[in-house]
Amino acid sequence: MICWNSAFIDRPAAQCGAAFAFWTAVTRTRLSEPSGENGEFASLLPESGDPCLGGQAVGGPGGAHVDLGVDDLAAARGRAIDLGAVPVVDRGNFSHLRSPAGTAFCVTTDEGHRVPPPIAAPDGTLSRLDQVCLDIGASDYDRETEFWAALTGWELRPTSRPEFTRLGVPDTLPIRILLQCKDSDGQSTAHLDVACADVDATAAWHESLGARRVSRGAHWMVMNDPTGGPYCLTGRDPHTGRVPQ
Repeated sequence: MICWNSAFIDRPAAQCGAAFAFWTAVTRTRLSEPSGENGEFASLLPESGDPCLGGQAVGGPGGAHVDLGVDDLAAARGRAIDLGAVPVVDRGNFSHLRSPAGTAFCVTTDEGHRVPPPIAAPDGTLSRLDQVCLDIGASDYDRETEFWAALTGWELRPTSRPEFTRLGVPDTLPIRILLQCKDSDGQSTAHLDVACADVDATAAWHESLGARRVSRGAHWMVMNDPTGGPYCLTGRDPHTGRVPQ
């Protein structure tokens, strides 16, 4: 059973300082003391609610991933492998795996109960980092959506756009999961999404902290954080995660 979930910011060690400084600022969090065998992990601790955002120093270009907090780690790991996931690292309190399409994720013993509320920018605009979007190669998309639905036990929900499918994450958990079908094949990746009451106002605030606008979509804006890491600002309600009608 999945009891909690978290989003992780993955960056090369040399970029972690800049990345974590930015993300703690725009989420109104503070960085925990490092943990892990080499001090590679940190939690971003909210002013209110339980932690659901972390950072990790990684090899390679970095990106993002989702952690699933479960009540039985061995059972969750075994189920993931039976469904086609490939184990990467096992430690006492988590297992790092890759989905059939190569998407990194972890099953952990992390727990939480209180979803952090939206935070206010200096001008009062509300936002909340509340989603991981899995960017999946076109030929892997059908298998990958089936994998995530079977792994989590959550239903697949269509959206207004054919390239997106949403997992029915319970409202008691803090991180939504969206699956996006890319235009081409290739390695599946992931990025973070921030729900915003006002996308343009939030973009301006993030720019003042070193982020950069990349492009605009139907109801979202693609951004790069100060280290070049991609993420999106979306027009979803920061309280509910729903797209206004």
